[in-house]
Amino acid sequence: QVQLQESGPGLVKPSQTLSLTCTVSGGSITTSLTYWNWIRQSPGKGLEWMGAINYSGNTYYNTSLKSRTSIYRDTSKNQFTLQLSSVTPEDTAVYYCSRSRALYFAVFQRADYDYWGQGTQVTVSS
Repeated sequence: QVQLQESGPGLVKPSQTLSLTCTVSGGSITTSLTYWNWIRQSPGKGLEWMGAINYSGNTYYNTSLKSRTSIYRDTSKNQFTLQLSSVTPEDTAVYYCSRSRALYFAVFQRADYDYWGQGTQVTVSS
């Protein structure tokens, strides 16, 4: 059973960089044909796909966030990390990491992502 766990600060000040790490157990982030995604949900909004890193280390980003987003991995720790720069209160959300077996560039249905972390609340406030 693959398990994902997000970790990182719950409070970030405006203009700072948010950094969240997803630790994966029960499976490898280098398993062929897997994509490791970051998804968020702001208050009152739907799920927003932010980006992904695949089993080979290739990265993909939501075009609306691409200029502020970076995803990288540490295969020795079986982790992947999201960095979001220049945050504003609009970046306040629950952030999830998840796995998929294809690249969707959006969240059309939760079932497309077969494993999810529990989510972590991030608030952007001074």
